[in-house]
Amino acid sequence: MGLFLVLSSCSNYNEIIKGDDYVKKFELANQLFDDDEFLKSIVLYEQIYQHAPKSGEGELAYYRLGRSYYNSEDYYMAGYYFSSYLQRFPYSAKNEELMFLAAMCKVKNSPEISLDQTETEDAINAVQIFVDSYPTTVLMDSCNQIIDRLRQKIETKEFNNVMLYAQTERYRAAVASAEIFLEKYPSSTHAEEAFSTMVRNSYYLTVNSIESKKSTRIDETIERMRKFEADFPGSDDIKSLNQLVNRLLN
Repeated sequence: MGLFLVLSSCSNYNEIIKGDDYVKKFELANQLFDDDEFLKSIVLYEQIYQHAPKSGEGELAYYRLGRSYYNSEDYYMAGYYFSSYLQRFPYSAKNEELMFLAAMCKVKNSPEISLDQTETEDAINAVQIFVDSYPTTVLMDSCNQIIDRLRQKIETKEFNNVMLYAQTERYRAAVASAEIFLEKYPSSTHAEEAFSTMVRNSYYLTVNSIESKKSTRIDETIERMRKFEADFPGSDDIKSLNQLVNRLLN
């Protein structure tokens, strides 16, 4: 009996897809959507929108296309439909919701820390544009938390790059990336470790330099050490770093 109902349901679904009764298509699409059968509902909503794009049913179909993709965790397709909806129906009451969801698609597509963070930067921009567009939104606190979390992700990625350069003995890159990191994130929780890494790698860069560059790099390392001591007077790394600097002076 159960198998018969499944086969009957599939047959009915296929018949409605192939048929020309758009009232039935709309009713079934909504039923499938309400039952979380999003992939099946997408096929019908696409047909409904193509048939009557300027009708109320067409607008709802387009909206639910985006929601169906979003609920199916296809955030690239969902983002496309949400953004397109805003352009096609600029006066819709749903626009605040969909602009937020379009931004959330970018947030969902933000990759893990080890990968390139261009999409994370895009997500930050999208959430910021939403906040700027709807400054009184009830989602303001959530948006600020999302932006902070994404910025922390990029900050951690850049700190990890500093440490990777140091671990692979790319001294010049470690020093340069640490300087850039500290300039961008002076209050970071990683600031002390990044600064210590910069001083240490400045030492290694100096001792591995050709003679004509050593004098300048000794001065640069000493200056970095002085600033490190001033910024982090209680650091546990001061003693070991001073030992390296003293080797340069001797």
